[in-house]
Amino acid sequence: MSEALIDWFIGALGGKIGKEFIAFIISMVPILELRGGLLAAGPALLDIPMWQAIPICVVGNLIPIPFILLLITKIFDWMKGTKKLKPIVEKLEKKAMSKSDQIEKYEFWGLMIFVGIPLPGTGAWTGALIAALLGIRFRKAFPAIVLGVCLAAFIMTVLSYGFLGFLFG
Repeated sequence: MSEALIDWFIGALGGKIGKEFIAFIISMVPILELRGGLLAAGPALLDIPMWQAIPICVVGNLIPIPFILLLITKIFDWMKGTKKLKPIVEKLEKKAMSKSDQIEKYEFWGLMIFVGIPLPGTGAWTGALIAALLGIRFRKAFPAIVLGVCLAAFIMTVLSYGFLGFLFG
């Protein structure tokens, strides 16, 4: 699914905006996040130099995080007050909380590892949502998410520019 989304972004935005901005936008999108941004930026697709792609994708992935940490519970509370949006919010909360065990147990380190290991269903967006729902303070959650995004950037850079770069370069 993420490959199809990446292809859609590149197809829809390619030629209209710079390839660096495409990688930045992809990195901001839930589900794709930094993983999708660095895969798109790599030599197999957009061919953005690694030294440019890493900061572009890290910053793109981190921009939404303070808003999620600080505002999502208020937004969810408002949405729960509406008949049509309440089931959507409850489903999102249930899904996020189903992944919260390690974060709740280890807080900072659990959150960092959850965000940093690039597996389906993990990442900065979900980590920030879980941290907000668990009531983890911003000053603890945000640095853990930043370190997790940096860990994910390292892993994805090795995959995108190392392994895939070797295959497609």
